[in-house]
Amino acid sequence: MKRFIAHILLPTTLPLVFLVVAFTPVEVLGCRTRGLLALLIAFASGAAALAAAIRALKERQGSEAHAVWWAASTMILVIPVIALIILA
Repeated sequence: MKRFIAHILLPTTLPLVFLVVAFTPVEVLGCRTRGLLALLIAFASGAAALAAAIRALKERQGSEAHAVWWAASTMILVIPVIALIILA
């Protein structure tokens, strides 16, 4: 259960925050602020996804079970980057 929380639930927060910012009306935050927040969240998520991918490659040398969890984290963390490319 600890791995599920660490590798699935925690990385899911960044895509959720990105979607909340992306679907917030312009009148609430303003166009510039929304865009900058979405960009910041996407960059942070991309950096975390890159770190998780590197960790997955290192873990793959040791045990395959740990690498699968890190790969799942990477796939979740890439969602805001892909969404930013699609929405932009």
